[in-house]
Amino acid sequence: MSLQFQNASTRIDAENAQDPNSELFQSETFPKELLYSNRMYKRLMDFYPDASEEVQIAAKAQHICRWKMPRESYPMDRVGYLKWREDLKKFHAKTTASILQECGYNQKIIDRVSFLIEKKLLKKDEETQLLEDVICLVFLEFYLDPFVQKHDTEKLKNIILKTWNKMSEKGHQEALKINYSDANLQLIKDALGL
Repeated sequence: MSLQFQNASTRIDAENAQDPNSELFQSETFPKELLYSNRMYKRLMDFYPDASEEVQIAAKAQHICRWKMPRESYPMDRVGYLKWREDLKKFHAKTTASILQECGYNQKIIDRVSFLIEKKLLKKDEETQLLEDVICLVFLEFYLDPFVQKHDTEKLKNIILKTWNKMSEKGHQEALKINYSDANLQLIKDALGL
């Protein structure tokens, strides 16, 4: 692990630690986006330990400072949601690029990290696909359950199917190894027609 990466990682963590929103996990309270960042990085290293430094940074910074651009600040319809998602990607990429510049990374690496965070060429670029697999795996492992509490079965099946369709075959295999509740595993199987 390079000194540059350590510095960038520390800076990303420091930014995410400022999240005013918190999440309880294993009887401990964490800033929400710091916990997400740590989950992303751990899942990436478990899933693909040879990931490039650029992917590692992109995984850690995937939701950097997300609370600064709340969903409620956009129209609460499909168009508003899509615009919010698009603006978020650019915001995360720009915030991360600024940190990487301060840590002395060259422009080529900064541009590549931004490319990955903006999820460009999904299904065509191997590293973008790797990052998307990790995002989906983290969602299925840690964030599916809160969705189950909020949505009806048909909407949940649709969410699972959309998530599944973004993943690679290797991602699918990894997703089926996650330790789901019996109810969530059945929901996934029903959504996928397994």
